Amino acid sequence: MIGIGCYLLYLAIQKKYEPLLLLPIAFGMILTNLPGGGLFHTELWNGEFLNPSSEYYHSYGHVMAEGGLLDILYIGVKAGVYPCLIFLGVGAMTDFGPLIANPKSLLLGAAAQIGIFATFLVTQLDIFGFTMEQSASIGIIGGADGPTAIFLTSKLAPELLGPIAVAAYSYMALVPVIQPPIMRMLTKKSERKIRMQQLRTVSKKEKIIFPIVVAVIVSLILPSAATLIGCLMLGNLFKESGVVDRLSKAAQNELNNIVVICLGVTVGATASAEAFLNFQTLSILCVGIVAFGVGSASGVIMAKAMNLFLKKENRINPLIGSAGVSAVPMAARVSQTEGQKADPRNFLLMHAMGPNVAGVIGSAVAAGILLSFLG
Repeated sequence: MIGIGCYLLYLAIQKKYEPLLLLPIAFGMILTNLPGGGLFHTELWNGEFLNPSSEYYHSYGHVMAEGGLLDILYIGVKAGVYPCLIFLGVGAMTDFGPLIANPKSLLLGAAAQIGIFATFLVTQLDIFGFTMEQSASIGIIGGADGPTAIFLTSKLAPELLGPIAVAAYSYMALVPVIQPPIMRMLTKKSERKIRMQQLRTVSKKEKIIFPIVVAVIVSLILPSAATLIGCLMLGNLFKESGVVDRLSKAAQNELNNIVVICLGVTVGATASAEAFLNFQTLSILCVGIVAFGVGSASGVIMAKAMNLFLKKENRINPLIGSAGVSAVPMAARVSQTEGQKADPRNFLLMHAMGPNVAGVIGSAVAAGILLSFLG
């Protein structure tokens, strides 16, 4: 496991695969597997602590008394605090303008979440041997949203947190490798050349109203998604209101950076040898890439289907459909790159950002749906 941690450090530092989280995750893996280090105690989290009939169930005081440094920091993961604070920072860095200007993008972001539910169903086959809670946690990898994957897994299948976090962030880093073949396979060159109309200018009032309306509507319809969506929209309101620049900058920078460190190291700490080196981990890595691929393909197919009902001048370039997975902004950049290979004068980046930010909302909603049924 120390060797695996060093290899992941190599990928983060040398190959720059999602280094902001992969590096602390990898180092956390090394720390938790140091003999006699006592930084993290798996038995506090996989034994009596997770048994509702136990006197220690949700007893964080027990962890504070007997746990090591990483046990104490892991409380933030188990309680769902770190992923939500990261969503606060993500919201403060996100511009929902392209989505507001082209609401049809919301359908593309929703379609890209099909990979989550398809994977959930497939992993229920007896060959895998996963519980429904574990299948839901594996399926969320298809949303390409690391904080959401960690949030849902910490609630439903904390024993799989290490493998799922590594898979989620590894595949997010490999977006430029995984998506282009899928995009080219599902589209004709003439479709990749489609030029979309310039997006209208979105007013400040619209940008302020949007996070409030989304937070209220989603929370009323799906209360289990309120935590993630609420934090995401609060961060965005910080940004768009223009009256709390200090809070917006703090959410984007200092707070986000501190939480990323705590989250990464403690998630890596769950990757002990007995939890990581087994058939389940290999299955998660294999199924996770399929989930991501299905999500990307679903967005492209949805865009092609929408074009059947749109006038020629309003057609959507199907390449932006793959940006519906919430790997922001990398997936949108891939759409731009593939579009310019077909037509160097075609600019799809801002159009692709619409489904891209819609995917962030979609993955949080998908997690809320799974949590409401299985949590």
